[in-house]
Amino acid sequence: QVQLVESGGGLVQAGGSLRLSCAASGTIFSINAMGWYRQAPGKQRELVAGITSRGSTNYADSVKGRFTISTDNAKNMVYLQMNSLKPEDTAVYYCHADLRRSTWSPSQYYWGRGTQVTVSS
Repeated sequence: QVQLVESGGGLVQAGGSLRLSCAASGTIFSINAMGWYRQAPGKQRELVAGITSRGSTNYADSVKGRFTISTDNAKNMVYLQMNSLKPEDTAVYYCHADLRRSTWSPSQYYWGRGTQVTVSS
């Protein structure tokens, strides 16, 4: 089976930085895209940043210039460097992957269980 495991969340003061990591493991043929979503209490889950196998990146307007997504394809890992954090960045951050498990398998979506990021004022 495929498993996504996030790490790096925690409590940080406004203006500080955190680096989130997500490791994908299991039977993986290819990864089409990986990304980070977040969900604050009472709000919808939203895309924070994504990156495709072609190298294209996409960021939510609220994090542009502050967050950077990157991958280590050899290790099937994706990272989110978060700088200049604001209290409104507080949320559970989820790792997401769009991947194929074999040549004959269709692409499927997978989610990590999430890691809490709390930014104090």
